Amino acid sequence: MFAHVDRPLGVKERVVILSNTRRITEMTSGKLFGKDLTEYDEVDVDALLEQLSPEELELLAGDVDPDDSLVPPSERCGYKCEKESTGPLDRKQLIDHINEQAINEPDRPELVPYVPGTVRGKKWVPPPPPVSEDPDDPTIDQVEVDLDEEFNSVLEIATEDEIVDLAAILGFHSMMNQDQYHASLLNKGRPVGVGWGGITKATKFKPLPAEPPNDTDPEESIKRLKSDDAKFKELNLNNIRKMTDEQLGRLFGALGSNSHLETLSMANTGLSDRHLDALTSALAQNNTLRTLNLETNNITPPGVVRVMEALNKMHSVEEVRLANQQQGVLGNKIEMQLTNLIEENNTLLRVGIHFEFNDARNRVSRQLQKNLDTFLAEVRIGLKTRRPRPVVSTEGASLSFTVPARIKQQQLQDSPGIPPEDLDSTLSDSEDGFSSDEGDEVAAA
Repeated sequence: MFAHVDRPLGVKERVVILSNTRRITEMTSGKLFGKDLTEYDEVDVDALLEQLSPEELELLAGDVDPDDSLVPPSERCGYKCEKESTGPLDRKQLIDHINEQAINEPDRPELVPYVPGTVRGKKWVPPPPPVSEDPDDPTIDQVEVDLDEEFNSVLEIATEDEIVDLAAILGFHSMMNQDQYHASLLNKGRPVGVGWGGITKATKFKPLPAEPPNDTDPEESIKRLKSDDAKFKELNLNNIRKMTDEQLGRLFGALGSNSHLETLSMANTGLSDRHLDALTSALAQNNTLRTLNLETNNITPPGVVRVMEALNKMHSVEEVRLANQQQGVLGNKIEMQLTNLIEENNTLLRVGIHFEFNDARNRVSRQLQKNLDTFLAEVRIGLKTRRPRPVVSTEGASLSFTVPARIKQQQLQDSPGIPPEDLDSTLSDSEDGFSSDEGDEVAAA
């Protein structure tokens, strides 16, 4: 509405702007103090301003509303500086002027002269310390309770067991110890030797016998692996930390060509990333291994990914355990890589890896459940005839399998001689009887 101008406005111009602003405001309302303003629409404002003196114009221009957005911001302030401009800002000159004025200005005289040692005003007095209670006073812990004569007579003849039961019912847990409280809830007698001032003792610890050391001979195990002993189905090297890198290299080299070993346990054996080249090469060649346990070692998260990639080459391992490594937290990137590798594997039934993120846990759990359902369908149809049926245990959401790797579900549908109705009923039965649990270690069951 108003054009921007660089020069300062004159008094008359400001008055005209203010009058136009007020007229616009009044036209929007239509009334002022209950009076109709339409009769002033034709009044000539310029003629009225010509009749005013310069002092009256200045007074009228100073009457402005600072919040009126219709007035230019430079004209909303009633104060008008009458001084002449001193030119651009000179910071040094300004600081010198301030210092000079501060030095030359005399100090304000004190109304009351200062006298050393004289306290003016109210003197602060510290409050008295609290009175310490006598610990030998028997009335310290007593609480006065005003009871009826009937309640007093009942409590006087009540036994300690009855008072304990009453306190347990009323929820006065601070009046009894744990033994008394649980005994009253279970309707048992008062514990012997435990009164009101008794102390609850912890349950006596029952020591368990120490686990015997692992007496497996690594050299003998390496020889049996190299000879491909048909009776050598399981190798347990847990807690044997004295194996050298040369022994581990020969062990993994023999594992790659072995065709009978089904379970390999190497928990807490000091494995690290420097042993993964030989291990992954052996896992990529071996097609009979079913269970692999590498828990409690020094394998890094990228090393865990390398192990899972090696397992995906033969698709024979059904249970793998890689939890409790030196670096406990895998990270989102590593967990997503492991999840993608597990989803590409159609033989894994149990995975022992700690997944921190819910997305990874859910996806892994669904994939393991899918693999289990496919496996049970194959077992029911009768395609697994080379070995006995697996032992299925519903306790703890765990399964134990000793059967070879399965073929894909698509191969089931393409298998000749199987009626479609039998295949559908088998797959539906396997989906109804099992469910999966998720947790720190994901296991499908």
